[in-house]
Amino acid sequence: MTSHPVATATERGESFVLNWTNITFFAVFHLLALLAPWFFSWSALGVAILLHWLFGSIGICLGYHRLLTHRSLQLPKGLEYAVAVIGALALQGGPIFWVSGHRRHHLDTEDINKDPYSARRGFWWSHMLWLFYKRPEFFGYEAYRHYAPDLDRDRFYRWLDRYFLLLQIPLGVGLYLLGGWSFVVYGVFVRAVLLWHSTWLINSATHITGYRTHNSDDNSRNLWWAAILTYGEGWHNNHHAYPNVAKAGWQWWEIDMTWWAIVLLQRLGLARRVVLPPS
Repeated sequence: MTSHPVATATERGESFVLNWTNITFFAVFHLLALLAPWFFSWSALGVAILLHWLFGSIGICLGYHRLLTHRSLQLPKGLEYAVAVIGALALQGGPIFWVSGHRRHHLDTEDINKDPYSARRGFWWSHMLWLFYKRPEFFGYEAYRHYAPDLDRDRFYRWLDRYFLLLQIPLGVGLYLLGGWSFVVYGVFVRAVLLWHSTWLINSATHITGYRTHNSDDNSRNLWWAAILTYGEGWHNNHHAYPNVAKAGWQWWEIDMTWWAIVLLQRLGLARRVVLPPS
């Protein structure tokens, strides 16, 4: 994969400029999630947990990450598109943006300039602050599309990358029809905030603490509680050592719920060419 000629702000000797659009967006979602106690019901909480798993494990971990970024398995194209839509509903960016950023993370892991969420800038930078600045080399479509050319060639993925935010409208309407505002508060805002911070822990916590099974050229770690919150992604040292392997948890105690879904798809004859750990 060739690097794109757009230089980083640090390489150009510039200071970062705050992105108030992103800051406002994340602030509004966090504030609306705080309404949860006034809209609580057990069914609404159940919706939040269900969608956290569906959008997080199936959409992000299986779809955006193991399928689209690393091509650790193959699915029929229609099912691949469906899983990508589920990933887009997680509100973590369009597929081309997400895949590009993660490929760059692997290409220059922890490089303070080239890794979008380099852990060398500190926990809070890699956790969320990287999203709060205008960095066209990472957030500009003309820059990031070069790191996901396979997706950029696909008209559907270009559409999904551009309009993924609009998917929250039918989601919100559907939740309101099913359970009123409590379902909307928990199914959209509480779920989004919890899923964001779960996913961001992989960028932050698993590059700071945990155990190392493999001597990868970075500080990636296996962190059990992060793996539970992210359906297997917390076995991050395993992943960085063998990024194209579909199974993140290698030992019997390394619980990997996303891998269970891949095994089910494989037994149904839907998942093919699943990349396994080396023997």
